[in-house]
Amino acid sequence: MRAKRTAVNKLEGPITDIEVELPQRRTYVKCPGCRRIIDQEQLRANLDVCPRCGRHMRLDARRRIALTVDTGSFEEWDADLAPTDFLEFPGYTEKLCHAQEASGERDAVVCGFARIGGEPCALFVMNGDFMMGSMGAVVGEKICRVFERAREERLPVVGFTVSGGARMQEGTTSLMQMAKVSGARRRLAEAHLPYLALLTDPTTGGVTASFAMEGDVILAEPGALVAFAGPRVVEQTTHKRLPSGFQRAEFLLEHGFVDLIVKRRDIPATLAELLALHAGKIPGADAPHALAGTPEPHALIKRVSGLKPRRKTAVPSAYDIVKAARGAQRPTALELIERGLDGFIELHGDRLFSDDPAVVAGIGWKDGRVFTVIATERGRNTKERVARNFGSAHPEGYRKARRLMLEAERFERPVLCLIDTAGAYCGIGAEERGQGEAIATNLVTMSGLRTPIVSVIVGEGGSGGALALAVADRVLMFEHAAYSVVSPEGCASILWKSTDRAADAAEALGLTAPILTELGIVSDTIDDTGSADEVASRLMERVALELDGLGLLDTDELIDARYDLFRAMGGDAACSRS
Repeated sequence: MRAKRTAVNKLEGPITDIEVELPQRRTYVKCPGCRRIIDQEQLRANLDVCPRCGRHMRLDARRRIALTVDTGSFEEWDADLAPTDFLEFPGYTEKLCHAQEASGERDAVVCGFARIGGEPCALFVMNGDFMMGSMGAVVGEKICRVFERAREERLPVVGFTVSGGARMQEGTTSLMQMAKVSGARRRLAEAHLPYLALLTDPTTGGVTASFAMEGDVILAEPGALVAFAGPRVVEQTTHKRLPSGFQRAEFLLEHGFVDLIVKRRDIPATLAELLALHAGKIPGADAPHALAGTPEPHALIKRVSGLKPRRKTAVPSAYDIVKAARGAQRPTALELIERGLDGFIELHGDRLFSDDPAVVAGIGWKDGRVFTVIATERGRNTKERVARNFGSAHPEGYRKARRLMLEAERFERPVLCLIDTAGAYCGIGAEERGQGEAIATNLVTMSGLRTPIVSVIVGEGGSGGALALAVADRVLMFEHAAYSVVSPEGCASILWKSTDRAADAAEALGLTAPILTELGIVSDTIDDTGSADEVASRLMERVALELDGLGLLDTDELIDARYDLFRAMGGDAACSRS
């Protein structure tokens, strides 16, 4: 039997080694937000922010520091502190060893000195990669030492929080860190040194209920979970499904607990800006909130005078002035801020319930001077006016104003208030949350505030809602503005049972600038004719002049003079003796 002949493919040549080009190996990450697959190198180049949906991924402490502080400026403090299993909690020693090996850190916080945009600060950065950033004795001790050393060396404190809460394996000792660090933070505040807190995902439990929410300014990254009780705990307790966005940074901003939401790429510049402002210094021209150039005129602005008589000899009536003060032709307080200042960073929230858009408040700067600016804002078109409740503030607006006034006092910044409101909002919710109490508290606070205050009636100054921002060392008024105990319509309705006599009421109320100046209610008037830019410039020149004069008084003289100013109103000239 013949052997089977092996077939030979004549097309085959001799076997040779051919070099195969394999594609470069790459690592991909699934975004937990949009569920898209992202190249890891692309993600890292984008600061670990999803390029598609903007989800801010979690960072470890060292990378956070590298992305935030000036290169080579970080000097670590207390790196040798490490936790111990002092309760002999089952499995804790093994967890500590695993966390230390996996993260390369001794515990869940890194502390030290750094410069951000050239501004020196004491820094602590919590590390979510170490036992979910849980707060034990070492975490509390290191952060406490940061506040204490900052107080000794006259440094501001910047803190990045990320935590799952207290470390249960250290028992009640972990709970006590909340009070311990809060006490150190209080001492820093008493030394008139700022603390800027930046909340990252997640910040929960005892950290939220202590130093995370104790900043002079509280920032947050977009979408960060910030809560005392986590969403799962809330759902299990209430047996209700939580609404979308519940306990996220945007939720906290809306409810008044966060000043600003800052994207990761903007964090270093924003922190540098705030550090400079709290040191009384002017940020650079490239600061995130510098007002570069003149904003484009608003579509509704044609003139600022508020009233242009048809004949040169015509004298506007009091009611004409009231109607003009309410008119869309006039610049709003926010427009005066935009056109008159070199920069302005708006801060939000009353830290109690909500952020009231009818009150705009923050830190501004102009010609080398830093001051706190608070304004009632009507809105610049119909949509804005509805959103801002036509400038009628809720209690939260006045409480936000008071919060920023007290912060201005602590850092020795003067206060500028721009007032344009028909009055405080009259509504069920406002009354339930204490509208009267909020205004009353502002009056007491402003009467004793240990820093200069200049208030300007730039439109309509209506009743207690206006007065709540007008207990000042100097009360100025635009020439075509109105300031009254009640609206003309309200007065006519009450006294004559008809709003048809609003013009008569306006004349009788004496609400115009000349009459109020003569009565001593208003210190002086400001010409409000001309373009928006001219009026804003004139306003800021006059404010600077007044602040220069008030700066010559010591604190006690300032408060005494303010008291005497209001003490004289309605005194001997308005009272007769029988």
